[in-house]
Amino acid sequence: MTISIAIVGSGPAAFYTADALIKADCQCEVDIVERLPTPYGLIRYGVAPDHEKTKNVWRAFAKTAQNEHVRFYGNVEIGRDILLDELRNMYDAVVLAVGAGSDRSTGISGEEKKGVFGSATFVNWYNGHPDFRNLNPDLNVESAVVLGNGNVAIDVARVLVKTPNEMAMTDLPEYASKSIHNSTLRDVFMVGRRGPNEAKYTNVELREMGQLENCVPQIEALQIPNAVEGDMSDRDRRLREKNLATIKEFVDRKPNEKDKRVHFLYYSQPIEIFGEKRVEGVRFEKTRVQNGRAEGIGEYFDIKCGIVIAATGYTSKPVKDAPFDHKAGIVTNVDGLVDDGLYAVGWIKRGPTGVIGSNKPDGKLAAEQILARHAINNESGIKKGGREALNALLVQREIRSISFKEWQLIEAVEITNANEGAPRKKFVTISDMLGILK
Repeated sequence: MTISIAIVGSGPAAFYTADALIKADCQCEVDIVERLPTPYGLIRYGVAPDHEKTKNVWRAFAKTAQNEHVRFYGNVEIGRDILLDELRNMYDAVVLAVGAGSDRSTGISGEEKKGVFGSATFVNWYNGHPDFRNLNPDLNVESAVVLGNGNVAIDVARVLVKTPNEMAMTDLPEYASKSIHNSTLRDVFMVGRRGPNEAKYTNVELREMGQLENCVPQIEALQIPNAVEGDMSDRDRRLREKNLATIKEFVDRKPNEKDKRVHFLYYSQPIEIFGEKRVEGVRFEKTRVQNGRAEGIGEYFDIKCGIVIAATGYTSKPVKDAPFDHKAGIVTNVDGLVDDGLYAVGWIKRGPTGVIGSNKPDGKLAAEQILARHAINNESGIKKGGREALNALLVQREIRSISFKEWQLIEAVEITNANEGAPRKKFVTISDMLGILK
């Protein structure tokens, strides 16, 4: 008997799950349901536009989408067009793979002020996400503060200071390019609670900050430890030692070498975003690291700025009709099992941790759980409607779903419209995407 599986979401975790299912020794029918007309989730809207190589995993995902056992249903939103419970009644198994695309509150006084953005919101804006294209951040400021010491923070800082020439061969949307490259921004302060040894960015991205056309990294020598200390794996020690060596190279860089500067500040925690209605600056307390935790030492300083981007954590939104752990920001689950026939993979399962490939084990485990459960319950002989039932419901409710072939038509126009050397020129509204199909 064919097993029918619906996967909600179409980012890396969704495609890794679909791939694991079609490679398993079973007869299965896998339907990927996505609220946007575009697949790939984080690959399209989360990876920095100047890191095209990181996005290349989409090619493997496209092969999965074109497998004879897989169907893509874009432009179909669970909770709006179809209820989760309705989907569960149609399919033998439903897998939640909706990611963690919302900003976690910083808890800092003043975070509601105009000019303060979470990194998820800001990254979606400069990546052309239809929900955020009208964000319109005011970048006509002299300085910006980026809170965080991870890859997202360094991505944001880098995109803000790169030249038009450096971004010419990317898919940075035109509206974001105009806003960034016409701005008066000259100084970006990237501030972390802990020190260089605890920073989470990769060495490749860190080195890139020392090779920018019109921006120079700045760091005070007093902030740099002499060596990497503490118990850790050999791999982690090597990575931290590479980062430390790179940061030491930034010490002698002169602030007037180039027009713009990215300041690396460590051992500082934000305690207040001040200003009237809009942000005028951030007050920090200096810290020291004790047993891996940053503790304030009662010394304070201010950085004046006109915009703040907080790269301090993502969270998932609750999924209607699924149990949700609001504190952890994930769907309630035990090793991916949410309820009978309902599973979770990726960031909605375990929180926003790891890199793209970190989602692959989740997909493999979910496939194993689904097949094991089906083997146990197969004796009932009950066959659910699956894809046939979904198609009928979409017709009944007059919901215009987008197939993967139709997405490829949209994608082909994006590629055709691209400037020379750029991979694509993204459509940034759903109406424009659907307009291509008319």
